[in-house]
Amino acid sequence: MAQHTERARQAQDAPLLSVENLSISFAHPGGETAITRDVSFTVAPGERVGVVGESGCGKTVTGLALLGLLPSATARVRGAIRFQGEDLSTLPASRMRRLRGSEISMIFQEPMSALDPVFTIGEQLTETLRSHRKVSRKEARERAIEALAEVGIPSPAQRINDYPYQFSGGMRQRVMIAMALICRPKLVIADEPTTALDVTVQAQIIDLLCEISDSTGTALLFITHDLGVVAETCSRLLTMYAGEVVESAPVDSVLYRPRHPYSSGLLCSLPGLSERGQRLPSIAGRVPAPDQMPRGCRFQARCPHAAEGCEQPQPLQPLTDDRLARCWRSAELTLPGAVTP
Repeated sequence: MAQHTERARQAQDAPLLSVENLSISFAHPGGETAITRDVSFTVAPGERVGVVGESGCGKTVTGLALLGLLPSATARVRGAIRFQGEDLSTLPASRMRRLRGSEISMIFQEPMSALDPVFTIGEQLTETLRSHRKVSRKEARERAIEALAEVGIPSPAQRINDYPYQFSGGMRQRVMIAMALICRPKLVIADEPTTALDVTVQAQIIDLLCEISDSTGTALLFITHDLGVVAETCSRLLTMYAGEVVESAPVDSVLYRPRHPYSSGLLCSLPGLSERGQRLPSIAGRVPAPDQMPRGCRFQARCPHAAEGCEQPQPLQPLTDDRLARCWRSAELTLPGAVTP
């Protein structure tokens, strides 16, 4: 972890990706429904940033917005998304197509639906490469075989001719990683890349992503429910709740002392932290629906530390230790984390 933490610190003055006040809403006959509000963060070159939170907190929709993959007819995206200083939110569609897969790639949650079932793995890999790089068909095929070998596909020269249905779930996810990395992008958005995989394959996929990130310098935005994965792989953590970033901090700091009650609740809910024979702690209630967001702190109804003042809107406040928290009580609360100092 020290290696990519130091690399991230050295690049703080020139972030690879900078997201400022990103607000996403969807239009419908009755008006617009806001999904995220004022989401801001940066990713430095080579840095690995984890984005965590329950389903419905806005993690995936944020990742899709970064690549301009939300439906233009209904999605309303406000704010700035700068990649290497270029504002992606104002780019024409032709320029975005050149960036996707070339400079920024995404690994989607479900590889079977992300891969086209009527084309071979080789056809899909070579098409991605030839769309962004000037290479011959022969060169593209050779590079595709190398990419499959890099992600641990056995007999890649033979498997390149197979169709997605001929691969297991873990192998299909490896193919998705190969496709995302074949053009050597500077940033990979990994959206729950280990969903529906067994534990052993999950560990292999995570190790593979980290190895490739270290060897190529590719930055990784890791969207996941699994805080354990983030603790092992990332240097910085963004906790999202109900469409907002509620905490942003170095991973180690959050593990020792989270500064937002929601982050603490997620950490305390990890099965490995519970005493044997005791009921597994959980966060009562559920994430509010997008059209039923409270005016003040969005976590107030579920928070065991709610007090007078929480009914007011909560800004994301800078703290003294390179951290941000959306809680006016963050300085006075001592919240349990995952690690005892």
